[in-house]
Amino acid sequence: MKLKDRVAIITGSGRNIGEAAAKLFASEGAKICIVDMDPGRGEKVVGDLKAAGHEAIYAKCNVADTEDVKAMVQATVDAFGGIDILVNNAAITDHETIFSISEEEWDLVIDVTLKGPFLVGRYVAEQMVKQGRGGVIVNVASTSGLSGRTDAIAYMAAKGGVVNLSRGMAVQLSQYNIRVNCLTPNRSGSPVGQDEGAEGREFKNLAGRLGTAEDQAKAMLFLASDDSGFVWGENLICDGGVTAASNFPKERLPAS
Repeated sequence: MKLKDRVAIITGSGRNIGEAAAKLFASEGAKICIVDMDPGRGEKVVGDLKAAGHEAIYAKCNVADTEDVKAMVQATVDAFGGIDILVNNAAITDHETIFSISEEEWDLVIDVTLKGPFLVGRYVAEQMVKQGRGGVIVNVASTSGLSGRTDAIAYMAAKGGVVNLSRGMAVQLSQYNIRVNCLTPNRSGSPVGQDEGAEGREFKNLAGRLGTAEDQAKAMLFLASDDSGFVWGENLICDGGVTAASNFPKERLPAS
């Protein structure tokens, strides 16, 4: 088991990529704190994990609220004795332009999607330093943070910030043996903030299919486990080849 007896916090784990990661990490031996703003979703995932014989708790937490984050970190320590892994996965998006977005929506998206990883990263790292055994942090970005879009603005800014936040965290936390990396998905599972599945989502990539939540969970497991022990401060792009072919027609290349 790659994560035997390790304690992992996964934010936004009541659905989609976060849920898939929680279940995969648990199957590899981790004890999981499910963090989600929706108690129904969060408790359901905890129930699924416990039914499969795993250890898990649920914490309702607004990742953009300092007191909520501190309470969630303490609840995890109280339940499991410490923290070894953090996956900063929680995010919300907008579907606006620079002209149409309100200041209130801009602030909300930036707060959850960029300030959230900063706050949760800060207080989890503080706990990891106190423990003295190092740890791993995986921040989840998006290909939306690497290029422009016509149908979002705050989300792009936030996810671009997550990529460089990860580099800064990696540099500053390495002295404590806390390894920080970033994962950049593209269109995997259901859309950000939505419960419906991927049916009908458009895609053009080299893989010839939409990504799944499980695709991203496997990449997260790589970054969270000792398999990536020599990977520090990197941005792993798991996008089916979207960015690799960005200067070419957006269609699957023909077989040779």
